[in-house]
Amino acid sequence: MIPPDSSQELIKFPCHFEFKAFGPGGEDSSFFNQVESAVAKVVQVSRQAMKTRPSSAGKYQCVSVLVTLQNRTQMEEVYTQLRNIDGLKYLL
Repeated sequence: MIPPDSSQELIKFPCHFEFKAFGPGGEDSSFFNQVESAVAKVVQVSRQAMKTRPSSAGKYQCVSVLVTLQNRTQMEEVYTQLRNIDGLKYLL
């Protein structure tokens, strides 16, 4: 792993970055709303920058959020907020 202060950063900031959170599916939109709230605690997010895709059986869903990050700290903070979501199964 490259140290955060390395000049060989793999991601150049500012940048557009897509977070993907996988959680429970179904008719309930609470997981989608939790993802939106978690990301909004760190950076500005619009509903147009969010999309959801159900699994083939509908048991799970993937919520994708495209945001603009100014620095690595923002990226790490968004991941921290997303990890606190109830029902989160997987995070990219």
